[in-house]
Amino acid sequence: MPTVRVAIYTRVSTEDQAKQGFSLEAQRERLEAYCLARDWSVVEKYIDDGHSGRNVRRPAYQKMMAERERWDALLVIKMDRIHRNSRNFMEMMENLREWGKDFVSASESLDTSTAMGRFVMDIIQRIAQLESEQIGERVYMGMSQKARVGPGILGFHAPLGYEVTEGRLVPNPAEAEVVQEMFALCLDGRTLEEIASDLNAEGRTTKRDTAWNPVKVHRILHNPVYAGYLRWDEFVRKSDHEPLVTVDAFNEVQGLLRSRALLSTARSPPVHLEA
Repeated sequence: MPTVRVAIYTRVSTEDQAKQGFSLEAQRERLEAYCLARDWSVVEKYIDDGHSGRNVRRPAYQKMMAERERWDALLVIKMDRIHRNSRNFMEMMENLREWGKDFVSASESLDTSTAMGRFVMDIIQRIAQLESEQIGERVYMGMSQKARVGPGILGFHAPLGYEVTEGRLVPNPAEAEVVQEMFALCLDGRTLEEIASDLNAEGRTTKRDTAWNPVKVHRILHNPVYAGYLRWDEFVRKSDHEPLVTVDAFNEVQGLLRSRALLSTARSPPVHLEA
């Protein structure tokens, strides 16, 4: 049976320096003894001195991952030496699994090269997934409530034609002119392709300074924000920001889009606003 090649990883942050048992030397000695007891070969020692475990921007950690072809297993004294952020830890474990590498925590008896270790890690990952989904559900419920009753703009980035000032949508005159031109062109009978072509020919760009295409044009024409409404998921409600077009004009544009069978370029259902 081939010898397991091990990468030893040790880390201390500034706050760890005074804690007994967390010194780099103490970690190294215990991990080397662990490898000796299991007849493992230490191929490299990676040391991050004075770096936080809450992010992955650590030189030795990055070097270790880049050199993963050199080792078969990653060994730490405790799980919090490698990561203090659960999301980063789970992302690392997914990467190790894809690379065919094992993870071992010496003092916590966690070894993914064993059936029990894989079982424990599976439970940890399921708990983390449950926590993530529960957070997502709470955020969704909060956003749904805010979408129904307000106030606020539901946290999205300002659309073309507006800027966000003190949590409110405020018209951006130059961008608002582009939006109003798009609605006027549509009401004049121009297709989405023609509107995009006209805007590009005039040198007008999107909020991100990119060229227009029919899909992007449709998203603007289909967004009720320009008629003074806010939409999130299936909820549409009247807002207190200044509209760029009238409700009647917005509804007329929606009717034109439907009648021209142009909804095939869009992903959103038709919207009809009540004035």
